Amino acid sequence: MAKVTQVSADQIPVIDISSLVNGEADIEVAKSLHQASQELGFLYITGHGLDPRLIKQLYQSGLAFFRAPAEQKKLVGVSQNHRGWLGSGQAKMDDKALSDFKESYIWGIEDVCHQEDHFLRGSNTWPDFVPQLKTLGSAYLTQAHEVAHHLMRGFALGLGLEEGFFLKTTEKPLSRASLVYYPNQEDNNPNQFGVGPHTDFGTLTLLCQDQVGGLQVQDVNGQWLEAPPIEGSLVVNVGDLLSHWTDGAYKSTPHRVINSSGYERLSIVLAYDPNPETVIDPRSVIGTNYKGDLAAITCGDYLDRRFKKAFSYRN
Repeated sequence: MAKVTQVSADQIPVIDISSLVNGEADIEVAKSLHQASQELGFLYITGHGLDPRLIKQLYQSGLAFFRAPAEQKKLVGVSQNHRGWLGSGQAKMDDKALSDFKESYIWGIEDVCHQEDHFLRGSNTWPDFVPQLKTLGSAYLTQAHEVAHHLMRGFALGLGLEEGFFLKTTEKPLSRASLVYYPNQEDNNPNQFGVGPHTDFGTLTLLCQDQVGGLQVQDVNGQWLEAPPIEGSLVVNVGDLLSHWTDGAYKSTPHRVINSSGYERLSIVLAYDPNPETVIDPRSVIGTNYKGDLAAITCGDYLDRRFKKAFSYRN
């Protein structure tokens, strides 16, 4: 567990995207997103339009879910479609690391017409003992997905591409949402993480973090930085697929969580991804001048490979 540097909120990029949310093609905001994604690949956004009442209610419902007995949570245990409850120890971000201490509850877009085209499609398994979670979770997924689309428009503009470049195949996306619960790590085992160091698998991650803290990101020099909570903001992580798409220009930043606060920690996450057949090819971004050697991959194939490595139930 490497030494962590405490940083102040003003040292982290905080970008107001309200103009993008309002439908504008704001080049200045796009340039800010572009710059932040090249430097750390990790930024905060405000003006995102997510309903703060929805976030508060979903947070409270999430705590009610995770505080329930394991016997109840097992009734909605994770399916082969990556929906439901993942208990502590069921995810491992690195082969050499201990399994993650966290718990998760995952849901996604229910698309009955395309369930055979990728394992991440399927029916959600909502808990009867927290009945409001279905309504709140579905509303969050819809709202957060819209925010992701606004960001993808901004990234396209920042790269000098047409505004809808990254949104051409998004009518049946593989996006999923999750509540991620980090109990306090009372024993402070130096080898145990809430979630171990990793980069995010997919295209883009949006994160509502509470005020407990514990999220840490690694800069280009290998230094771990504490990412302080900023009220009303969302954390944005560039994922591996967006980094691949931009030939590494956008950084998929390693990050981890260590909750030694004495309190429980809960995050609300959207993992945004387009259709499974979407071709992730840096040649389409860079153009004919591309000199790299990254192969084109599809979104669906890449996620399949990464999930098999990270989640024990997949094997």
